[in-house]
Amino acid sequence: MDSDELNGDGVKQEAVLPPPPPVVPSSVVPEREFVKKNTLLPMARRGNGSRGQKTQLLTNHFGVKFNNSNGHFYHYSVAITYEDGRPVEAKGIGRKILEKVQETYRIELGSKCFAYDGEKTLFTVGALPSNKLDFSVVLEDTPSSRNNTGNASPSETNDADRKRSRRPNESKKFMVEISYAAKIPMQAIAGALQGKETVHSQDAIRVLDVILRQCAARQGCLLVRQSFFHNDANNFVNIGGGVIGVRGFHSSFRTTQGGLSLNIDTSTTMIVQPGPVVDFLLTNQNVKDPYSVDWTKAKRALKNLRVKVAPSNREYKISGLSEERCKNQLFTRNFKNENGEVEEIETTVYKYFTEFRKIPLQYSGDLPCINVGKPKRPTYIPIEHCVLVSLQRYTKSLTNLQRASLVEKSRQKPPERMASLTNGLKNSNYNADLVLQESGVSIGSNFTQVEGRILPAPKLKVGNGEDFFPRNGRWNFNNKKLVEPVTVTRWAVVNFSARCDTNKLIPDLIRCGRMKGVNVEPPYEVVFQEEPRFKAAPPNIRVDKMFEQIQSKLPGKPKFLLCILSERKNSLVYGPWKKKNLSDLGIVTQCIAPMKVNDQYLTNVLLKINAKLGGLNSLLAMERSPAMPLVTQVPTIIVGMDVSHGSPGMSDIPSVAAVVSSRQWPLISKYRACVRTQSRKVEMIDNLFKPVPGKDGADIDEGIFRELLVDFYASSGKRKPEHIIIFRDGVSESQFNQVLNIELDQIMQACKFLEPNWNPKFTVIIAQKNHHTKFFQAGGPDNVLPGTIIDSKICHPRNNDFYLCAHAGMIGTTRPTHYHVLFDQIGFSTDDLQELVHSLSYVYQRSTTAISVVAPICYAHLAAAQMGTVMKFEDMSFSETSSSHGGITTPGAVPVPPMPKLNPEVASSMFFC
Repeated sequence: MDSDELNGDGVKQEAVLPPPPPVVPSSVVPEREFVKKNTLLPMARRGNGSRGQKTQLLTNHFGVKFNNSNGHFYHYSVAITYEDGRPVEAKGIGRKILEKVQETYRIELGSKCFAYDGEKTLFTVGALPSNKLDFSVVLEDTPSSRNNTGNASPSETNDADRKRSRRPNESKKFMVEISYAAKIPMQAIAGALQGKETVHSQDAIRVLDVILRQCAARQGCLLVRQSFFHNDANNFVNIGGGVIGVRGFHSSFRTTQGGLSLNIDTSTTMIVQPGPVVDFLLTNQNVKDPYSVDWTKAKRALKNLRVKVAPSNREYKISGLSEERCKNQLFTRNFKNENGEVEEIETTVYKYFTEFRKIPLQYSGDLPCINVGKPKRPTYIPIEHCVLVSLQRYTKSLTNLQRASLVEKSRQKPPERMASLTNGLKNSNYNADLVLQESGVSIGSNFTQVEGRILPAPKLKVGNGEDFFPRNGRWNFNNKKLVEPVTVTRWAVVNFSARCDTNKLIPDLIRCGRMKGVNVEPPYEVVFQEEPRFKAAPPNIRVDKMFEQIQSKLPGKPKFLLCILSERKNSLVYGPWKKKNLSDLGIVTQCIAPMKVNDQYLTNVLLKINAKLGGLNSLLAMERSPAMPLVTQVPTIIVGMDVSHGSPGMSDIPSVAAVVSSRQWPLISKYRACVRTQSRKVEMIDNLFKPVPGKDGADIDEGIFRELLVDFYASSGKRKPEHIIIFRDGVSESQFNQVLNIELDQIMQACKFLEPNWNPKFTVIIAQKNHHTKFFQAGGPDNVLPGTIIDSKICHPRNNDFYLCAHAGMIGTTRPTHYHVLFDQIGFSTDDLQELVHSLSYVYQRSTTAISVVAPICYAHLAAAQMGTVMKFEDMSFSETSSSHGGITTPGAVPVPPMPKLNPEVASSMFFC
């Protein structure tokens, strides 16, 4: 059965996943509507790079032969209704209905096979016999949609109902209308392979992807976008809390320089632990017996999950729990007395099952019942008779422990991943699919061979004028000093109930600092310990009480606070503490949660402290040389942009946009950040340029970019940037045009608003980590070497993109970053731009390794995440008119609380480091 289908008792199901983007028929939307006058489009490739040592690699793209370029895909709309004309809204049942149509009316369909997306769209190769076809089919095993007549239900009303409930599932008749919508030429795929992408080519590739999804659906897989997951316990890994990680496969067709390819990769999703509901709840809440379960939490966890009910083995969707225990939960049913008259009697669920149905209950009597009916018309089932169906997605936010467990258990070394992909392709048996055969598509079984180049690591500078080259993407500060160390003065230690020997920690930190050139002066003598009576107080109260201590015992405001937390990564104190320091008081702070303190740990902490207080740990040699004239000889600002969205289930948390920019040119290793809130789940940053009326009537710009430009000017010898290089994270290919025509346009407006005659040049680069292309050394067990770059064969036929593995993959299989150069007025050569991107992976001040994506993007991500924790604890009741700093209000929309403004004393620091 398809995982989206109607359940065993006609209960309408939640969609297991959103469908793929709908195919927009090109005959309906003319291509010219997509390209308005003066619209910027992604630039074409100017040529491939040549620097670096060549290396032969394999990639998880499999060649596709396409032999039907003169044919057409025909797009049809599908409408399914019940016999009385009501539309069928249940998800998934459409696949069963359309399978029945194809089986029953093969001749009427012209013996055509079709690809159906499970919703309202169907594709064929060549036309059906008519532009409009009407069919009726009967599904014998389709149950009644009335879910309160199940043979395990206490809602039965009389003997007639009971007899009906014991019959096989009722058959249902469905009316299916298939009507012509558009024609998609297959020639468009050949055009896309030549770099001539049109709306037709996007449609045609999506049709092929729909065919793959249909293949997986017929095998009973859970579908998640373009990934699919078999119901095979061998692919399940327990990550705790009643959550199971399932390993599956991602499949998608790609147009590349080497032709059409199928990109296959391993993929992981989370499902709810299948099996008895009680077992799930015990694991989910980490309790030993059902009587310890928090039923308020249980109700939230179970809502909308599907269960099979014994003894009927029918499926239902959980709508809630009973208010009373099974022994006490009353309901009314009809009963025939001795005279044959129907009477209404009230009985308990427990008594109904044990006495009337003769079904014993072992432990359900003292527990709530599962409600599988409607809130106002409940149907109660004892909890021990309910078993959670397999392959139900778990969509709530994972805990840190669950996330760590999932990452650890889903890792695969390169040889293991290659073997898994080979088996996955073989088992999918795509070449046997009749629709693919009609399309003229056949898929190869070999990994595509590509040529890469290994770029040499850039030269770095550390203290005392020392130069060195990192080896294998890594280095250390053993016997080295930081290039620009600071003095840590007027500082104190704060301890929030952590077990930590500060008598050892403080002198060890001072000693390690001296070894790295950082002058850590002795802190204030008092270590501020949290009073035990406040440990259980709300987080903001705990922070306020701590500052009351600090202000009463110190002679003035400290410059730096070292904060010791008892929890790692999930401390409730973290957000309020950061807000108090960064927004209210303007104090630089470093939080730690030490478990094992040694010199390596303390050195890593010192790297962060040094960067936050204005120092530099290391920098690129090119920052103090004319090695890259377009960056170091012309005033250049480098920008990183990212948007952080709230976790699943946190609907009241706004999205957080962060933009970081380089400062103190010609440095490109030092950054500051500007962070704002915006409407939830909005990816485009909408506060880059924000003109508002000033006091004198003239508009002023309160946008993000003006703030960054003014800081660059002030910190760079009163020079305006003539080159602006923008790195953008977190956007898909479908949003590239928005980045160019919304975000870049706002940035250009901000520049013009600041100075009308100023015309800086721009370069815009997208960085994508969320893709499925991997590279492997031919015949080698190890990951590709750091600095490996690929810009041919599997890259885009027209656009300027490349893959870069800048870091050393120590665990699992290296994931390259996919860079797309959308716009380049500056005029970089291919080699210079690739070298700049590679070098920016070595300026991350928090570590002594090359990182997988350029540092400005990592910093933007850190700034957005850190200020996002602040927003979790903000009072959401605020005046819609009080905010001119990031609060957005549109008619009918939920107002967005503004981001607390950073104190001027820390606003230009690397507080996020």
